[in-house]
Amino acid sequence: MMSRIALPASTLLLAASLAILVWMACLQASPDNVHAALLVAVAYAAFCAVTLLRHRRRIAGRAFIAAPADSAGSLLIAHASQTGQAEELARRTAEALRDEGMPVRVDPLGRVEAAGLEIAKRVLFVVSTTGEGDAPDSAARFTRQVLGREADLRELRYGLLSLGDRSYNHFCGFGRSLEAWLRQQGATPLFDTVEVDNGDAGALRHWQYHMGLLSGSSRMKDWQPAHYGRWRLAERRLLNPGSLGGEVFHVALEPLDGQPSWAAGDIAEIGPRDPLDPEAPQPHREYSIASLPTDGRVELLVRRMDHPDGRPGLGSGWLTRHAPLGSAIDMRIRTNRSFHAPPEDVPLILIGNGTGLAGLRSHLKARLAAGRRRNWLIFGERSRAHDFFYEHEIESWRSRGWLDRLDLAFSRDQPERLYVQHRLAEAADQLRRWVDEGAAIYVCGSLIGMASGVAAVLEETLGQDVLDTLAADGRYRRDVY
Repeated sequence: MMSRIALPASTLLLAASLAILVWMACLQASPDNVHAALLVAVAYAAFCAVTLLRHRRRIAGRAFIAAPADSAGSLLIAHASQTGQAEELARRTAEALRDEGMPVRVDPLGRVEAAGLEIAKRVLFVVSTTGEGDAPDSAARFTRQVLGREADLRELRYGLLSLGDRSYNHFCGFGRSLEAWLRQQGATPLFDTVEVDNGDAGALRHWQYHMGLLSGSSRMKDWQPAHYGRWRLAERRLLNPGSLGGEVFHVALEPLDGQPSWAAGDIAEIGPRDPLDPEAPQPHREYSIASLPTDGRVELLVRRMDHPDGRPGLGSGWLTRHAPLGSAIDMRIRTNRSFHAPPEDVPLILIGNGTGLAGLRSHLKARLAAGRRRNWLIFGERSRAHDFFYEHEIESWRSRGWLDRLDLAFSRDQPERLYVQHRLAEAADQLRRWVDEGAAIYVCGSLIGMASGVAAVLEETLGQDVLDTLAADGRYRRDVY
């Protein structure tokens, strides 16, 4: 069905006047008058046609530019697909969010303009890479007219699901180009980009995990339910009694089904159980692993999260309160290649706060095992007296020379707030030296506040071009949430 296009009132008034003039001229029956009137009518008909065409284009242009906008409170999901996979995942994402009551629209990336992004609030991008780092054909218009040009995206918050194949040299090349451009224009990520290698189910589940957080849902169904192994809850120890923050526990799980392997930077997916309905299937929860396979168990740092009414969160409540010690826990390990260690023996700068120390601890353990001593840890929490997790271990590493440098930021131990980004800024000269010597930078912890603050210091100290190069070379990696 065609949409109605309302012409301006002035155009309608002139058309009515013209019709009256033609009618009066025809009444006089003079051939010359009739001929003149008809010429005027034809000319004005052409004028009306041009006016109508321009009006249609103006209306279509407004609708096109407004498509990504958040004027109706809806979230846009923009997809770029070569074979249809990205489009299908975009639509499945939209369905899952709509099921949770979120207004969502889905559009091809090729229809998105910079003007629309400038007034948008939230956009999810689901994009494929074709060939050696190229954009899908459907996104050609976007790459030609939008990508790489200046835009003011400081109001935009985005999420990115990037599909690729590691058998190609430029894995997720288009997704990485899109992300770099979004950051350069001032856009803020809702969470770290999720890269999918050849349809990897674990990475897609990670995307779903973020969709659950975005929608505020604890019951979002998994697209591809994973097979969980059985692990025994072997230890649960409160690390910060008396802290001003939420309680943080050291949790250890031992395998009951063989001895799986993992690498520093990988993720533990927990299948929690609702204490009111233990048999009901629940969505998984993700935690950075703080140990190595040689430790014989998975160790986690879990902060108990509480709802406004005081009820503990599903995953953290299960691990820190409801699950009995010695009971079986459903868990699987998800490979997280985007946070794996550098393959070469390069200096490593590890930056994190709170429970983000878990992911950094596993990397430090791996570095010690490999005999790599050029390690710099920057860690922050609320109070040294209560929140210096693994203090004796970390101080031991420093005294034995396994930590080249240790900077600590305890925000509540002085009148002014002090965070890890402040410590990083204070060490700007050494940061530049380490990067010049080939150092990699790994960040783990809070996306809001810490990670954005660290990124701002890195950009100011190193420059955006250097930071982009580090990211492209795998020397700037983040596991933030």
